[in-house]
Amino acid sequence: MKRGYTHVYTGDGKGKTTAALGLVVRACGANMKVYIGQFMKCGPYCEIKSLKKLFRNVTVEQYGRKCFIRGKPSEKDIEVALAGLRKLSTAIAGGKYDLIIADEANTAIAAGLIAEKDILNLILTKPVNVELVLTGRSVTKDIVRFADLVTEMKEIKHYYNKGVKARRGIEM
Repeated sequence: MKRGYTHVYTGDGKGKTTAALGLVVRACGANMKVYIGQFMKCGPYCEIKSLKKLFRNVTVEQYGRKCFIRGKPSEKDIEVALAGLRKLSTAIAGGKYDLIIADEANTAIAAGLIAEKDILNLILTKPVNVELVLTGRSVTKDIVRFADLVTEMKEIKHYYNKGVKARRGIEM
């Protein structure tokens, strides 16, 4: 039985979800089954469209609403995130998937949508063969402590600061 590890991609730089999706492509090349749960996202992002077209063994679910959360999340935002957390937990425990991506899980904790203890529980109770990836800014010290690999994306320069909006096919 292969050993699965917990990865974290965090930081204020671009590329956290992109790095996780690179692992998805690699895993699919090895005939692994993949589950992607996206907190705080809802909509037809280009990367999700591509994955659905290219790979039969990838399941994607989004745990967000169409609105962007600024400030305190609404009860509905919390409800959607908690329902997503339950789906993510079921996917991890179910034994069907080799690679699980919890996209924006760190950000969801920082936003008050889900509790850090619930993500720590996923890390500590995941089956030994499951590879788990957590993305998002503002990772907590305890998640870093229990993860096996932590990569911080650091922004040095970004054209967003010059007023360039997110572009279809590049940022979304």
